Amino acid sequence: MKTLVLLRHGESQFNKENRFTGWTDVPLSDKGINEATQAGKAMKDAGFVFDMAYTSVLKRAIKTLWISLEELDQMWLPVVNSWRLNEKHYGKLQGLNKAETAAKYGEEQVLLWRRAYDVRPPMYDPEDVAEQRKEARYHDVDQIHYMLGESLQDTVERVIPLWEQEISLQLKAGKRILVAAHGNSLRAFVKYLDHKTEAEILKFNIPTGIPLVYELDDDLKPIRSYFLADEETLKKEMEKVANQGKAK
Repeated sequence: MKTLVLLRHGESQFNKENRFTGWTDVPLSDKGINEATQAGKAMKDAGFVFDMAYTSVLKRAIKTLWISLEELDQMWLPVVNSWRLNEKHYGKLQGLNKAETAAKYGEEQVLLWRRAYDVRPPMYDPEDVAEQRKEARYHDVDQIHYMLGESLQDTVERVIPLWEQEISLQLKAGKRILVAAHGNSLRAFVKYLDHKTEAEILKFNIPTGIPLVYELDDDLKPIRSYFLADEETLKKEMEKVANQGKAK
């Protein structure tokens, strides 16, 4: 059996303020730090041991991984950082309050921007991201459109090469892997692994700071998957995610 654990970062400052975040590099909130700590403790209590970890190049995911590994007493693990694990890029929505945006454009439109598979947000122009493109962490971004605004389909397209070329090979070699990333980049994994339809992935919510465990066979087909949380807590946290895009 192969072990893959997906962990969405703890609450960020923009999560706390109910803002579209995307590739904006914001820190964890105090609650997010606690969520990362609890995630590490939950994995340790459940007996998880890892051989390597992957995360994005955004501090909220990186810090979540660091905190979790510290709780696991596995800070020595090799870690791969990749922009391919970044959150879905929300284009010109980044920084805007989700509820206020829903009040302006309608909840249905905001739901499409947040969750629809093939709908992109209002896009940046290339000159808007000229400075960000110069950052060393983005030196190997091969398609500029990823930095202008993405649909979930775009996010899936950039995440899966990392899966096919690196993560899947490590799993097949027997490595136990922890991936600390973001709601939509992790939903890309879920869609791919569970063969979810576009309609199904639209409704699938990943709460912050609750590990999602996959047990895979030798061909990396899911045997089972589950969250490390009790049903009541999981339902409450999933509802919070679902309600973020509603007008107050």
